[in-house]
Amino acid sequence: MPKSLLQRFAQAAAIALGLSLAQGVLAAPVKVTYLLPAPPNLPAFAPWIIAKEKGYYAAHDLDLNFIAAKGGVDVAKQIGAGNALMGGAIGDTPIVVRANGIPVRAVAVLGIGGVTLVATPEGAGIDAITDLKGKTLTVMSYSDTTYYALLASLRKAGLGKNDVDIQAAGPSGVWQLFAAGKAQAMAAVPDWVVNAEDAGIKVRLIPREQIFESMAQAILASDTAIREQPELVRAVVQATLQGMRDIIQDPRGAARTFAKAVPAYTGKEDALERVLRLYVEHVYAGQQVLGHIDPQRLEQVRQFYVSEGIVSQEPRLDELYTNQFIDSPVVAQ
Repeated sequence: MPKSLLQRFAQAAAIALGLSLAQGVLAAPVKVTYLLPAPPNLPAFAPWIIAKEKGYYAAHDLDLNFIAAKGGVDVAKQIGAGNALMGGAIGDTPIVVRANGIPVRAVAVLGIGGVTLVATPEGAGIDAITDLKGKTLTVMSYSDTTYYALLASLRKAGLGKNDVDIQAAGPSGVWQLFAAGKAQAMAAVPDWVVNAEDAGIKVRLIPREQIFESMAQAILASDTAIREQPELVRAVVQATLQGMRDIIQDPRGAARTFAKAVPAYTGKEDALERVLRLYVEHVYAGQQVLGHIDPQRLEQVRQFYVSEGIVSQEPRLDELYTNQFIDSPVVAQ
């Protein structure tokens, strides 16, 4: 082969290799730091874990790295500070932080029920929120939104935080102290209810009508992410909602998927299924379009937080949420 042809062949091969490498770089998943209010291996975060395990994020060319913050308010603060684009917390969280100038809002809410349950031991004679006066209660932390939901429930019943002894015990201590009899109640997500039951406590849930109707878990994003990277936000929202739909349709199968992703739960699929069914029953059920944020519900929550002095300033409703990423909905079936 003539030298000139060899040179042209080598140049063409180099160009092809370069294009191939460039395409490989372009095709590499986008790494996204996603903050969660507690350790990401908790069943509370099953929609996210299942979405990652089943490749729903990868289908959008995303690689999510879950990092634990110190409660939902801390998640919002970190997002507002630019340390992460997105994160998870209860849908009430923007009400708490937006009044302080932290630029985050909810872009999806995972269900229409409140995620905070108030659990007491069966037979303890605690049948209502008012019966908690003088009792010890556990919460995960004073910066988690479940704490604010508990305060709102107390205020709804005419009690203040000084009428009870609220102990911040962390994501494990919140139910361990309760199960050990060192607290007479806990503000809990369904995970902790099942943990306490498995520790031998017969649990009674205070009726939902007495609990402040806070929001379910939400996906939060910074104003910057919403404005500058809307397709990334949309992809995270839609993939997460796909994981939620899997739980609604098949809690048992979802439990197996979660255990595969988090090997520490291997052999505990029955307990996982009980947790996931509590979420379906108390939180997820009834949301016709998964992820949709009801502005009227959010407005009621906002008014309560303001009227009861839980927040000192009144944030604008339209700054607390957007449904723009739910326009290609994942519909409950």
